[in-house]
Amino acid sequence: MSDKMNLWCVFSAIVLLGTCFLPIIADPVGDKQALLEFLDNIHHPHSLNWHENSSVCSLWTGVTCNKDNSRVIALRLPGIGLRGSVPPNTISRLSALQNLSLRSNSISGSFPSDFSKLQNLSTLYLQFNNFSGPLPSDFSVWKSLTVTDLSNNYFNGNIPSSLSTLTRLTFLNLANNSLSGDIPDLNIPSLQQLNLSNNNLTGSVPPSLQRFPSGAFVGNHVSSEIALPPAPPIQPPNEQPTRRKSTKLSEHALLALIIGGCALGFVVVALLIFYCYSDKGGEEGLPVKSQKKEKSLKAGASESQDKNGSLVFFEGCNLVFDLEDLLRASAEVLGKGTFGITYKAALEDATTVVVKRLKEVNVGKREFEQQMEVVGNLKHENVTALRAYYYSKDEKLMVYDYYGQGSVSAMLHGRRGEGKTSLDWKTRVRIAIGAARGIAHVHTQNGGKFVHGDIKASNIFLNPQGYGCVSDIGMATLMSPMPPPVMRAAGYRAPEVTDSRKATQACDVYSFGVLLLELLTGKSPIHATGGDEVIHLVRWVNSVVREEWTAEVFDVALLRYPNIEEEMVEMLQIGMACVVRMPEQRPKMPEVVKMVEEIQRGSTENQPPPANKSETSSPTPQPTTEIGSSSAAH
Repeated sequence: MSDKMNLWCVFSAIVLLGTCFLPIIADPVGDKQALLEFLDNIHHPHSLNWHENSSVCSLWTGVTCNKDNSRVIALRLPGIGLRGSVPPNTISRLSALQNLSLRSNSISGSFPSDFSKLQNLSTLYLQFNNFSGPLPSDFSVWKSLTVTDLSNNYFNGNIPSSLSTLTRLTFLNLANNSLSGDIPDLNIPSLQQLNLSNNNLTGSVPPSLQRFPSGAFVGNHVSSEIALPPAPPIQPPNEQPTRRKSTKLSEHALLALIIGGCALGFVVVALLIFYCYSDKGGEEGLPVKSQKKEKSLKAGASESQDKNGSLVFFEGCNLVFDLEDLLRASAEVLGKGTFGITYKAALEDATTVVVKRLKEVNVGKREFEQQMEVVGNLKHENVTALRAYYYSKDEKLMVYDYYGQGSVSAMLHGRRGEGKTSLDWKTRVRIAIGAARGIAHVHTQNGGKFVHGDIKASNIFLNPQGYGCVSDIGMATLMSPMPPPVMRAAGYRAPEVTDSRKATQACDVYSFGVLLLELLTGKSPIHATGGDEVIHLVRWVNSVVREEWTAEVFDVALLRYPNIEEEMVEMLQIGMACVVRMPEQRPKMPEVVKMVEEIQRGSTENQPPPANKSETSSPTPQPTTEIGSSSAAH
């Protein structure tokens, strides 16, 4: 009996160790090769992280595998600029494929005949492409199809009667093509949504389809015995969420995860064996008040929006979505500012981005695109990456990464009271250093003449290393001029600025100086006292220092950190040098970077651990509030 027990223990250990190594060996080799051949043989300006030496199931953008990673079951590549015909004998080799989305690209040619091999297909999204020629004559090969959207292409010929064999079909959209002939009698009880509008169809609507609104047939030469109200705009069912593929997970990180899993497996095996033998012997923000929920960004879109426009993505961005995805994403208003409204947009594939809907843009398309190209190519760890933009006559959008911890403004002014920990000195120094480095990098662009134009705490975030990261670069030059009282309301504008479009690098230095004073004092650039008096931060600091009451300047929350007085005074001197009234007397940003970096050398040595456990949780607060605040977000 004991031998059997030992045998069972050894067998269990082998099984556990085997499962530990499954992530290494499981990869659908045939499907992977088919996808690589597809990508190699079709034009794709939008780069994808599909590499032969990486895992297709764990890392590849737009690809989903089944539970045991043995086959690819979903391929979603919407709006990534694919151009040309679908290479034969590539996608068709994914015989386990259930969901296929190639919508909103520029794919041309006829409907791929070898797609008939995809007999497990459940959803097919090919809308907004340049497909032409007749539809497949035999749809019966796709018995599992529930959703078919082939709208907004150039398909011609008749609608195949074989569609009636699709007994699971719930959604069919063939609108905006060049289909002709009579509408077949598609007696499909499961069909819930139908759109055949804007084709060249003739004859009458068959009885089996007269249950659908007349809008489903508008734009054709058909008649119906039943007068029904126009159909509401038809929207395809949401595609199933794509697992977000992290492009930043290195092979070393993946190996570390595997080794960690194996180590855990060994521990479990050891415990199991111990149990067997012992039995034989005897037994991880502050809510912004003005935040609002919206159903989608589309709720605020202009009626005359250019539907055929597309998002322009920058090189190295592996986000996969198109304009329609963005506009119908679940959206939350993060702030309203002079430049427009800022949203947090949650896409169907679980990606979260920040979208800025601009207003009062004072430039044409070409100048706007040129400015976006400059900003989008600002690759620096202390500059928030612009991922994509969109331009039409009535709609201008900018897409950024989402920072869940919120802006420096939210962290600095929104976490006081109720037992919440304020920013410590070390974090404030890192914010200053990172922001200075980012601004200095911005100033090197465009032949050393580029200007940020809107530096303030609500446009500064923390990068993964905890250093400041600047956002909203170059916006001011695109906007219509604003009157001086409006421009100076936030307290960051240099006194010489009368037109935001003509800001200089010296103006950026002034704004950065205000940011330093804000970090030191914990006060907003313009704030009210107990009464009705409004205090301008720069003037107040100057007056206090003149009276030699310098200690009164600093944020009381910093007083619990000993041995930092000298560093705070040094930071104060840098800030005051940046906000001098004469622009030519202000230091250049590279000089500022060196001065602020000098302070960091002492901050790590002099700052002891906080006095109690509650203060040791994190030197960088992680508020649940989103990017910026309503009062300052642009």
